[in-house]
Amino acid sequence: MRIGKGDVMTKLLALIDGSVYSQSVVDHAAWASQRTQASVELLHVLGRRDVSSAPADYSGNITVDSRDTLLQELAQLDADRARLAQKRGRVILDEAKARLQAAGVAEVKTHLRNGDLVEALQEYEKACDLVIIGKRGEAADFAKLHLGSNLERVVRSSTKPIIVTSRAFKPVNRFLIAFDGGESAMKAVSHIAKGKLFPGMQAYLLMVGSESSDARAKLDRAAGMLREAGYVVEAGIEPGQPEAVIAANVEAKGIDLLVMGAYGHSRIRSLIIGSTTSEMIRSCLVPVMLFR
Repeated sequence: MRIGKGDVMTKLLALIDGSVYSQSVVDHAAWASQRTQASVELLHVLGRRDVSSAPADYSGNITVDSRDTLLQELAQLDADRARLAQKRGRVILDEAKARLQAAGVAEVKTHLRNGDLVEALQEYEKACDLVIIGKRGEAADFAKLHLGSNLERVVRSSTKPIIVTSRAFKPVNRFLIAFDGGESAMKAVSHIAKGKLFPGMQAYLLMVGSESSDARAKLDRAAGMLREAGYVVEAGIEPGQPEAVIAANVEAKGIDLLVMGAYGHSRIRSLIIGSTTSEMIRSCLVPVMLFR
């Protein structure tokens, strides 16, 4: 049974790359699996930069024999690189699997792929209900103002809810939904109300903008759905810039997980480039769960 057609989460897809965020991805996957009884699929993709040398045109610069020797050496270097990348990838997956099993996850599968991450994601996410990825990858481990180069591509292409992890996992007891009354926000509320990932947590609903009867009605409807599902909900509308208001509430309320839409026409659900979504992922020290 898939999210959107039912309420049972059966399989999680965790994307790991060997960065310092990979451990956090695994820990968040273990947490989600324990709460939902879902199995975990681990995916590590070897990109083209991991296995090939940069091409070069040596014609006219060196003799034929020297060029042939050089090309043979480059081919051998590529083969050695590919073999080492495969070995490193397998070690990354095996260590992640062992960490999940130590955390009590019974069913774990690993996948090592060559090629493009998004192409692999589109293949494997079909059978999964939730995708988990780190905020930054290997190339951006310490670049605090930059997101991972693959993150935007994953968010744009995935059709499933995505958890973008923080640098380290910590228990999730309070979550905040950045709510604008749109389709993605209502999808998030419905998923939370009917699913198994969030029960027992304190819920906060926040609309950023001007108070109006329409905005209040949408907020009350969403809060009612969560309360009917057993949640204790605090809901409110606050004026101001979404980035600043959301960030202030995350800090003031001790929020452990931010939930928001990834796409749409309003400021909160606009395209991830230059958007509130992008800014929240970049600046928040807590994981962000995105819905399309």
